Amino acid sequence: MLFSRRQAICAAGAAIAAPLAAPYIARAQIQISPFTNRAYSKRAIELVQRAVVVDMLAPIKIDFDPSYYTKALSEKETADFRASGINAIHHAVGIGGPTAKEQALSFFAIWGNFVARNSHVFTGVDKFADILRAKQDGKVAVIMGLQNADHFLRPADVKTFYGIGQRCAQLTYNSQNRIGSGSTDRVDGGVSDFGVEIIKAMNEVGMLVDVSHSGDRTTLDAIEISPKPIAITHSNCRALIDHPRVKTDEAIKALAAKGGVMGITGVRNFVSKTDPTTIVNYVDHIDHVVKLVGIDHVGIGTDSDLYGYDDTSPEMNKMLRGAYKDSYAFREKIDIDGFDHPLKMFDLTDELLRRKYSDANILAVLGGNFQRLLTATWGG
Repeated sequence: MLFSRRQAICAAGAAIAAPLAAPYIARAQIQISPFTNRAYSKRAIELVQRAVVVDMLAPIKIDFDPSYYTKALSEKETADFRASGINAIHHAVGIGGPTAKEQALSFFAIWGNFVARNSHVFTGVDKFADILRAKQDGKVAVIMGLQNADHFLRPADVKTFYGIGQRCAQLTYNSQNRIGSGSTDRVDGGVSDFGVEIIKAMNEVGMLVDVSHSGDRTTLDAIEISPKPIAITHSNCRALIDHPRVKTDEAIKALAAKGGVMGITGVRNFVSKTDPTTIVNYVDHIDHVVKLVGIDHVGIGTDSDLYGYDDTSPEMNKMLRGAYKDSYAFREKIDIDGFDHPLKMFDLTDELLRRKYSDANILAVLGGNFQRLLTATWGG
């Protein structure tokens, strides 16, 4: 019998949900992948179970049609979230333009309600203790954020949105706003005077500053201006791939010098210019950050939901691609081969083990480093 890609993944997720929930796995290896028929090592499974796994850019679902978010999670999706080993996801999308504030209010109303209606799987986040509690309860904590700060029309709006649950804001998306420049702008003028006030307000309330899509000058300015460490929640290394959306060594060094953390994204065109593009290429970016600034400043920000971009409907895929400039250089596939399913954290852990990362360093990459940063920003 032939199975679709999603049917195969969901069946695998449901099949292993129970054993992965156990404190320890007795068998040395467990067959998981319905594609490669590969097995994850016992050590990888135990490390994912021990870790507080934080994916600092992972929308609940890359599907923004009301036909999705007005319904409850399916049993298969529920099983996949529980089997994933992921304890917290940063749920954020790009907004912008003259209706940015209305877009932001709508986003938080829609998805906050979705989290509440699916409380058997998800929980909201105020402090980092909520993520630790979610792990203990077998749930996924949802960090509410936005990939633009265009909805802050005045500094006081930061406190307002913090009050309704926003815990992270990217200063700019790909294009210029009143705060600064985006990564695909022709000219990057850096952080504006208004942007300085927004960064100050974010620091005062305890909202994480993110510069993942910001231009090079704006990124460096934000790191320098913020008295507290900030994040690059989802980007990669320009030393390995020349792309405007990824970060220079100068920016990574400046981020680390202030105590910040960079999450590595799994979007194919930010990882490698040639195919095949696999988990090996992904971990090359982790290696680069570690060699450049040390293990304490790198984490995960996959920039994908559990199933990946290539599993979206043709209409959604076309819409997503059409929203970006040609400089994004999308290829036929957007996801990394084999890193586009609910169990990708186990693939990642096995690759880190293959490269001789210690248990402590793997735990740091999977979420320990973001735990330190988020605790410092939000409180315990």
